[in-house]
Amino acid sequence: MEGSGRRRNPYELTDDSPVYVISVAAQLSGLHPQTLRQYDRLGLVSPDRTAGRGRRYSARDIELLRQVQTLSQDEGINLAGIKRIIELETQVAALQARVAELQAVVDGAAAAMQQREAAVHASYRRDLVPYQEVQQASALVVWRPKREQKKH
Repeated sequence: MEGSGRRRNPYELTDDSPVYVISVAAQLSGLHPQTLRQYDRLGLVSPDRTAGRGRRYSARDIELLRQVQTLSQDEGINLAGIKRIIELETQVAALQARVAELQAVVDGAAAAMQQREAAVHASYRRDLVPYQEVQQASALVVWRPKREQKKH
């Protein structure tokens, strides 16, 4: 929203707003609070901190906790593998955002180029006619019948 020109309401809650204390986050994710602390120590899910160092989880953090649980329990992936998956997914998301940003720049440049091209074409003098040299592709062939020769 930063580039949209609108000011964001500081009290507006988003998926990234850190509002849940550890006990609520544990209940919402279906995990034990000690598991959340362990995931934080390992860097799997890093919630925001209050001034008193208390953990505050966002809705996005809770979704990530659920994803970690699914990968661990259902898929059998160890925590190091899960951490790498999360890192790669974050990297892919950042790259996709960068591609979208660059595509917008390219689209803007293409539109500006088309406008400049249209302005150049509009500036052409209409009283001049382009001259193209005409090349003749036809040839004149003269046919003369053979004369019959007299026999001696």
